[in-house]
Amino acid sequence: MIYKVYYQESKIRNPKREETQSLYIEANSDVEARQRVEENTPYNIEFVQLLEGNHLDYEKENPAFTLVEF
Repeated sequence: MIYKVYYQESKIRNPKREETQSLYIEANSDVEARQRVEENTPYNIEFVQLLEGNHLDYEKENPAFTLVEF
């Protein structure tokens, strides 16, 4: 399954909606996706969203769509 992870680059500064970024990761569950990102980055994770069906197809059309591997 593919998940979209919304995050802030720093855990120190207060989160600002305008600075939210995202990455795409393949994992078996949202818990595993969150855990892998937390173990390999200093990011402050805001939300983990499962992508499937039409939503996944839409995201794949985005030129920035690349799966992150740690």
